[in-house]
Formats: sequence, C-alpha cells, structure tokens
Amino acid sequence: MSESTNNVVFVGKKAIMNYVLACVTMFHQGAKRVIIKARGKAINKAVEVARVVRENFIRGAMIENVNIGTEILTSKDGNTYSISTITIILRKEG
Repeated sequence: MSESTNNVVFVGKKAIMNYVLACVTMFHQGAKRVIIKARGKAINKAVEVARVVRENFIRGAMIENVNIGTEILTSKDGNTYSISTITIILRKEG
C-alpha cells in the first residue's frame, strides 16, 4: 500500500477495536504510516486507539507526530462553532 490518504483512520462513534483493527490491517498490508484523526468527543478514543495499537498489536510502531487544532464548522441554521481536532501519525519501522 502506498503512502496516501488511504492510510487515514477517522475515529468516531464505533468501538475502539474497530479502529484498532483498521490500523493493524493497514500496517499488515505494508503501510509505513497510519494517520489517526478525530474531532471533539472522539479525541480520547483516538488516543486510546494509538495506545492499543502500539502496546498490543504493532510493538514496533512509534508515534511520529501529534497535531492538535481547531476547525470552524457551520451548522444547518448558519451558526458557526469551533471544534477541537487531533491527528496522530503512527510509524512502523522496517
């Protein structure tokens, strides 16, 4: 699998192990990096996904980078609000 947007896991409302499985599958298919992204209440789940992948499945995986930020969103009624974001980049050696 080449380095591309195909290596992105968007964390949301599903169980943590669904996202862990997605990350592990990407690494087993040859990805060198997997990007975990989340917004709002899913941020803590994204951190847990990265931890479980590293500690239980891909022991050689390292956290290459963590980015936090804010996105400005517009609701259907036209109001704008900000929401926190996180991007965790996991890298597998070898």
